[in-house]
Amino acid sequence: MSLYDILRYGHGIFFVGLQTCLMGGVFREWLRDRQACCKAKGAGGTDPLVSVLVPIHNEEPRMEGLLQSLALQDYENAEYIFIDDRSDDESPALLARFAAGRKDVRIITLGENPGPNHKQYALGKGIAEAKGAFFLFTDADCEVKPGWIRAMVQRMADDRVGAVIGPVFKKEEGKGFFYSYQCYDHVVRYIYLAGAAGLDAAGGGFGNNLILRRSCLEAAGGYDAVPPSPTEDAALVSRIRSVTRYQVRAAVGQETHVKTGAEKSWKGFINQTLRWNNGGLFSPETVTRLNYNLLMIVISTGILAIPLLPFFPGLWPMPLGVFIVMLENTIGSLCIAKSSLPRPRFFWIPELLFTPVYFTLMTLMGYLGIKVTWKGSRV
Repeated sequence: MSLYDILRYGHGIFFVGLQTCLMGGVFREWLRDRQACCKAKGAGGTDPLVSVLVPIHNEEPRMEGLLQSLALQDYENAEYIFIDDRSDDESPALLARFAAGRKDVRIITLGENPGPNHKQYALGKGIAEAKGAFFLFTDADCEVKPGWIRAMVQRMADDRVGAVIGPVFKKEEGKGFFYSYQCYDHVVRYIYLAGAAGLDAAGGGFGNNLILRRSCLEAAGGYDAVPPSPTEDAALVSRIRSVTRYQVRAAVGQETHVKTGAEKSWKGFINQTLRWNNGGLFSPETVTRLNYNLLMIVISTGILAIPLLPFFPGLWPMPLGVFIVMLENTIGSLCIAKSSLPRPRFFWIPELLFTPVYFTLMTLMGYLGIKVTWKGSRV
């Protein structure tokens, strides 16, 4: 067999095999998820104190849904810590109204924030004031289910688990491909995150649905020990896996689902996904960086083979392998997301075909050194 045959067949076989392993990781997390819930329900006892931390920076148009959903939580032993990071809109007034008459709400106001990652700095200030045995993070533009806190705490029933990442899905805030694709894209990303966690190689997570054990964060050196990164949540998860004895798990249960706002334009969406992609491509943690680069290179080479097919038709196994993988992702997404996804439009075929092309574009832009804007800063 020639080198050419090894390349064209080996690429597809390798990628489909890798994806099948990842889907096995997702299934393993599903089993662990069920076991954790059963263990927690049978344990009884007093609910541990949970510190819910939310950074706020000019979130007035987006935070009403979060405040309403937090007010409906069925978990009584929680404290809510909002870190107002120099907001100059009506965010402080909204927080004050939410806190009125409640003893479980604290508002930390920052007069300055030296960065370089402003969100990371703000959360560090919140963690320093938190009293809980667990830290639970979300963002101002999110909405959570009434049983969210309890559901995330249940996933921490095993003392060996130091962190649990949870699924975050986009709201479908408009009609057409742009909004439906954002929903699909977010679920596919979580499939990869959950699969990696199931293979004990967790390298990221959504920081707006993440719970940490206090002792785990201390073992990782504290929040300030996380290297500055445009994706500080992924850097934190990678650090926990690489320098502590604690496990990182992924939640899949319906009550753990968090909804976040959709981007309003392609420019904003590209800026967001490029930041996430760059966070993986240039992760400060070696294993995460190597794994993510391998995944993106395999996807990109499969897609870049398409324009070469008229000249080298024998390359067909490379893009075929990529689209088989995307089909597996779609099936996994429908199983995990269920009611949190909009109704499938002809089995998500347009989104399925577009995803590897979009991932390839983000990867090329990352390798070309294109920067993104985040919270008003270039990263």
